[in-house]
Amino acid sequence: MSLLFRNRSTSKGNPQGARKVKISGFRRFVMFFVHNAQQAVGSLGELARYPFASMMTMAVLGLSLTLPATLYVVVKNTQTVGAQWQEASELTLFLQKGLNEREVETFTRRVGLDKEVASVKLIPKAEALEEFKEYSGFGEALDYLNNNPLPDVLLVTPAESMRSAAAAQSLLQRFEREREVDFGKLDVQWLNRLQSLLDLVRDSFGALAFLLCVSVVLIVGNTIRLNILSKRDEIVVMKLVGATDGYIQRPFLYTGLWYGIVGGVIAWLATFILLWWIDGAVMRITELYEGQFELAGLTGIEMLILWAVAIALGLIGSYLAVRKHVSAIEPR
Repeated sequence: MSLLFRNRSTSKGNPQGARKVKISGFRRFVMFFVHNAQQAVGSLGELARYPFASMMTMAVLGLSLTLPATLYVVVKNTQTVGAQWQEASELTLFLQKGLNEREVETFTRRVGLDKEVASVKLIPKAEALEEFKEYSGFGEALDYLNNNPLPDVLLVTPAESMRSAAAAQSLLQRFEREREVDFGKLDVQWLNRLQSLLDLVRDSFGALAFLLCVSVVLIVGNTIRLNILSKRDEIVVMKLVGATDGYIQRPFLYTGLWYGIVGGVIAWLATFILLWWIDGAVMRITELYEGQFELAGLTGIEMLILWAVAIALGLIGSYLAVRKHVSAIEPR
């Protein structure tokens, strides 16, 4: 017997006709949940009758959510690394060439006492020239120079509160207004490019996730539609005996609910496996750069959100199907 006929009582012959039974409000309230529980279990039983077809639909739902979930984790980890790189480690201040040693030392101490500076290091121009001779390969040619063309340089480490790209840029502009400073340098252009790339990946991830969610709704809706059409005769009989559209639609809605519940679990497992797969590659890259980085997966809240999205997609797909096709079936 189909689940659509469960808990439907038929009246036996009564010479006096059907007797009207008065049901209390509390009993109606309790029976509402009892009937819903029975229909939920009954819809699960219907899925168990066709396990392969049911698991195929659940797997499609779960795997469709796996790709955006994995991309979300990758983007989240990339943003975490990018946030660390956004901290400016040093400002480079090139001092005026006409300053004497006393003026350079005085300015260095003044910069070091600034509350927005964590530390400062002076590279004298003589030391800079020797280092340039050693590493540039032009040592002999530079010996013919009459004067040292290089300026004194200050390497300034901003304080903790000034290590964002915007704050460090503001600090650099303030130092460039000093009389002793010729110009400064803070390489943040590559950070802006990285942020633009992350924005592009995030927008692409959003568009892809939307398209996959739409495809999941269509797949679930089409599966429920086929299920409704296969029970067309049963639905006609139920409407003849007085069943409402809501009562008939409910088992199919629970079917969509089960699709979402199991599909969400499949999405969890598939996402975990993919992250475990790429974690080895991430560790190898980290070792090459002599860094420490651990790939962060989905948090508990994010897993619940993924599960809720899967359930919502299953319900939306089934709702769209039953609203259109159940109401269209009428006894002739």
